[in-house]
Amino acid sequence: MQNKQIKIVETVLRDGQQSLIATRMKTEQMVPILKKMDQAGFHALEVWGGATFDSCIRYLNEDPWERLRTIRRHVKNTKLQMLLRGQNILGYKNYSDDVVDLFVKRAVENGIDIIRTFDALNDLRNLEKAAEATKKYGAESQLTMSYTTSPIHTLDYFVDLGKRLVDLGADSICIKDMAGILLPQDAFDLIQALKSEVSVPIDLHTHATTGVGLMTYQKAVEAGVDIIDTAISPFGGGTSQPPTECAHLALESLGFKTGLDSEKLFEVADYFKGVRDKFRQTGVLDPKVQDIEPKTLQYKVPGGMLSNLLSQLKAQHLEEKFEATLEEVPKVREDLGFPPLVTPLSQMVGIQAVMNVITGEPYKVVPTEIKEYVEGYYGKPPGVIKPDIIKKILPNATPITVRPADLMEPQLPILKQEIGDLAKDEDDLLIYALFPQVGREFLERQSIDFFDIPFDPIEMSLT
Repeated sequence: MQNKQIKIVETVLRDGQQSLIATRMKTEQMVPILKKMDQAGFHALEVWGGATFDSCIRYLNEDPWERLRTIRRHVKNTKLQMLLRGQNILGYKNYSDDVVDLFVKRAVENGIDIIRTFDALNDLRNLEKAAEATKKYGAESQLTMSYTTSPIHTLDYFVDLGKRLVDLGADSICIKDMAGILLPQDAFDLIQALKSEVSVPIDLHTHATTGVGLMTYQKAVEAGVDIIDTAISPFGGGTSQPPTECAHLALESLGFKTGLDSEKLFEVADYFKGVRDKFRQTGVLDPKVQDIEPKTLQYKVPGGMLSNLLSQLKAQHLEEKFEATLEEVPKVREDLGFPPLVTPLSQMVGIQAVMNVITGEPYKVVPTEIKEYVEGYYGKPPGVIKPDIIKKILPNATPITVRPADLMEPQLPILKQEIGDLAKDEDDLLIYALFPQVGREFLERQSIDFFDIPFDPIEMSLT
């Protein structure tokens, strides 16, 4: 097994910065180092998807499509990768099949090589159209299992899921451990079991939140994992991925190959130290997000969700209820059929837990999104939602059983009418399709001359 090359995906331009600075890095802060990153030997650079699209138009006044094209112009030798939320695309709800198809088409045409597609519920029906479009337009389809633990999420569950992802056309499989709760031996067992059943490459994605990330990667490598995700050290650790240089040097010392150039890695790290320090100075980078939080292993709550719960309680002057809210999260999750805590379900479960604690009566207040989840509009829950919970939340409704998007008519013709001449091309149309209100405001700004108007995206991001 030693001497095997372990491929590395560098996440600083997407998940690394999303995890630590809420995706506030501007394209101009990326460009000077892109050519050096292209020479470092990475398997892929994760550069797009997740919250990058939303952040560009909402906070940075940047065209997310132009960001992708710019990166592609500078990165000639390394694959570009993105994260796609299946039928949710990059938003927080389902979109019609024609929108999914067009989005994937334009992502590939603008420079994406690998599309990592996941569904928060591991409902493969929500992956079908995105996976089909990815193959149709010539990109690599990396299909994803959202990792979590529960009585439902056993080793057999994930091995069966892996086989079904291959049947769906996966060129590779990603184990997405969004909370950093995959422990080293569990990683070894899972990857070894998957390797005995599927022949496609396996990519392990974890977060350093709980402090066990590098140990988990070591055991994963020993079990035969092909690819791991890391973030260059200035944007590594904490709620981000384990640091790239540390993983590279540790694996090399154990007799594995990474294909990375150490000197170029250090140059990349030196550059991003300057970027990191600017975000520290402005307060965008909160030191707390680089803390280790072992309680994540107890409550299975991703690091970003921990900070969101605390901020929600602070807004109500109820910080003292933080521990009670953490204890409520697993209860809500069990009530709702053990959904994995990943976007958008992590936000939804967290808000419901906050509501339960604040009101003192579980499900007295139920957000619309939770009602839609119980109705089946996000897909099929992994387990069974408790009947009394269904009755309390949906006293007069019957949950749907079909694929949610099957109930949606094509949206593109209507969207074209609504946005009119503000959308100059398909990329503009998709900006509006994914985020109608914010997208329209962005396109309106793009249609007038901003050269004489002061604009500070960092200042805006703090309001």
